[in-house]
Amino acid sequence: MRPLRIGLLGHGTVGGAFERLLSERAERVEQLTGRRPEIVGVLTRTGGDFAEILERSDLIVELIGGVDDALDYVRRALEADRDVVTANKQLLSRHGEELWQLARERERSLGFEAAVAGVVPVIRVLRESLAGTRIERIHGIVNGTTNFILSEMARTSCSYETALAEAQRLGYAESNPADDVGGADAAAKMAILARLAFDARVHIDDVRYEGIEQITAGDIAYARDFGLALKLIGTAERTRDGISVRVHPAFLYAGHPLASVGGSFNAVTVESEAITEITMSGPGAGGTQTASAVLGDVIAAVSAAGGARPMPAATAVPIIEDAVSAFYLHMEVADRPGVLAQIAQRLGEQGASIKSVIQRGLGENAQLVMVIHPLLESRLRTAIEAIGGLDFIRSQPRKIRVIDEEFE
Repeated sequence: MRPLRIGLLGHGTVGGAFERLLSERAERVEQLTGRRPEIVGVLTRTGGDFAEILERSDLIVELIGGVDDALDYVRRALEADRDVVTANKQLLSRHGEELWQLARERERSLGFEAAVAGVVPVIRVLRESLAGTRIERIHGIVNGTTNFILSEMARTSCSYETALAEAQRLGYAESNPADDVGGADAAAKMAILARLAFDARVHIDDVRYEGIEQITAGDIAYARDFGLALKLIGTAERTRDGISVRVHPAFLYAGHPLASVGGSFNAVTVESEAITEITMSGPGAGGTQTASAVLGDVIAAVSAAGGARPMPAATAVPIIEDAVSAFYLHMEVADRPGVLAQIAQRLGEQGASIKSVIQRGLGENAQLVMVIHPLLESRLRTAIEAIGGLDFIRSQPRKIRVIDEEFE
């Protein structure tokens, strides 16, 4: 059979790794698909002509990154009846609906396994293995940079700044890590996972997110006292009135399957009444790992067993911003008689009850830390505003969500 002609867009860390991996695994690809792959053109920021590459190619692999140029290239490739594989999470979280619809209309494959969690096959599991399952909730550690930083803080009791510097030294964090540590990267990935899990239109702008820049060594120390682990967690879940998609730091109890995921690893937990819970984990970043996921999509697109299933059309579902959660609450207080009683009163007025509490220090420089049973975030915010006005509070109280589920 004629060779599988691949046009490669982008030749950075992942693009270069994909080219090497394709050469190493060419014989295996030929065994699986009946066609031997070859790269017939490479487009970079400074070289190559997309129109020429498209004309010579059977399949386009988009690894150039960014949004505007990538959207143009992927759109033109699908319109030209080419299969496409991309690792571009920002592209899909912003323009996925248009591209998936175009792929359906042209009856082409649009593979994107590498867009979320690197080599962890969560997208294929949701699209194929669990395609008939009603998913209720997904929790994910989907950013390796933040997971490394928080793991390093827990391991060495260092500050956030020190852990970030170590992540940059080791290549786990970019010189400008804003998208990672601020939560935007994870938000794009959770938008894609929510789209897959619920067949609902989810744009990145629908995802509420916050990062880890405000996490302190003290938060990590208190986590140990409570038997918790601190992670940046993405959540997508059904609610009574719609779906909620969010990214935020969260404490996990030791029995949660994501609590022990350390270093730069990613992991995703999928929950459903039919399956209870399954967890997938593995390296979430790195050129070789991402390239492996890209190659898997290439094989799926041209395999003799059939290409990837088209994405089903999405439905409009209300996006719910005010979610129920347990919370960790940290307060700097002056230790006086009646302090805890007044705080408990303000919490109780909003229907909040205290699960556990620890006090550190005495006099004017005490710290009060507690875990609150689940309630709507808006009600806790109201309680925090009231607590912040008390005369013994020395700084604005801080909250971090707590995921209180555990699985046997």
